[in-house]
Order: sequence, then C-alpha cells, then structure tokens
Amino acid sequence: MPNLFSEARAGMAAMLPVALAALPFGMLFGAEAARQGLSVAEALLMSLTVFAGGAQFMSMGLWADPAPWLALALATFVVNLRHALMAASLSGKVAAFTGWQRGAAAFLMADETWALAERRAFGTRLTPAYYFGVALTLYVLWSISTVAGALVGGLIPEPGRYGLDFAFPAIFICLITGFVKDWKALPVIAASAGTALVLHATVPGMWFVLGGGIAGITVAALLPVGRRA
Repeated sequence: MPNLFSEARAGMAAMLPVALAALPFGMLFGAEAARQGLSVAEALLMSLTVFAGGAQFMSMGLWADPAPWLALALATFVVNLRHALMAASLSGKVAAFTGWQRGAAAFLMADETWALAERRAFGTRLTPAYYFGVALTLYVLWSISTVAGALVGGLIPEPGRYGLDFAFPAIFICLITGFVKDWKALPVIAASAGTALVLHATVPGMWFVLGGGIAGITVAALLPVGRRA
C-alpha cells in the first residue's frame, strides 16, 4: 500500500506542472462554450465525458442550433483517432493493468498523459497507480478550468488573441523532445511534422492530425531496427 501511494504521488507530481499549464487552455474552452450558449453545467459535462481539448474546441467551431450531430461525431472521430495510435504504443507496457483499469486508462488518455506514461515506461515499470496519478490530475484540473472559464469567459473578449491557447501544445512539444536521445529520431519527427504541415495547408478539416501520426509511425517502422529512435 505505501508503494501504491508513492507511485500515485509520483504521477501527480509529474503531471502537476503540465496540468497547471493546461488551465488557460481549459478556461478558453469554457469561455468559448459559454459564448456558444452552453451553460456552466453543460460545458463541464462535455469536459467530463469527452475530455479531449482539441475535439472540444473543434466542436465549438461547428456548434449551431440545431447541433449538426453527424458532422460533430465525424470530426471528433477524426481528431481523436490519434488516441488509437497512442494506445497501440502503450499496449505492451500495461501488463500490470486489469481489464477495467485498461478501460479507464483508455478513457483518460490525453496527449500529455500518454507522453508522461511513455517517459515513465522508458526507465521503469509503468504501474496503474502512477498512470492514474498522472491522468486524474489532468482530468480534475481540466474540469475545474472549464468551469472557471465558463463563469468568467464573458469578461474576456477574444481571449485567443493573447496566445494562451498555445500553452498546452507548447508543453506537449517540450515533453516530446524528451524522447529524442540522438539524431535517429529526426526522420520520424520530420516525416510527422512535414506531413501534418502539408495536410493542414492543403486539406480542409483535421486530417493533418491523423496524417502526421501515420507518417511518423510509418517512417519509424521502416527504419532498420538498429537505427530506430
């Protein structure tokens, strides 16, 4: 039991700085939801059930009355397909997880949670206590920031112009660079980033998210075993 608590505390400590950086991002979502006519409770319910910042912001961009349910479902599906790629990368590192723990871990999967879990698995065994310490810290603070943004969002006109919406992606970029041990990772990064940029410039919608992920994985799989990052 002491080991379980220490693992959970380690996960919380690892995620806390990242989750604090997510607060402006969550507040921006809450503010945007309020401007689209959602109540505080409805904005919170979306964060509690969807829990995917990119998909939530994208939904607000498509929001209308009546809501375009098919378009929202398809766009959310495309944006969140990257989670399937993240889950695949962690599949061999969750042997200690029970069935229900794997289901809960999948629900709580987020970009930063995945990055911290992968980094933990590099050096030691990834335990359920550590993973949920990471994931629940982000989940709780994201939900709190959504409520805060929905309550005060009307007082901040055009909050996106302050650049706060870039805080969370910037933290994720920093976490990813921690995986780069030498130049061998550069082809994977270049393929992923290059494909995403081309698709973003040429193809409408969020296909650049999925395309960048597939391109990076493809290049990593094609590299000789001894040269993979």
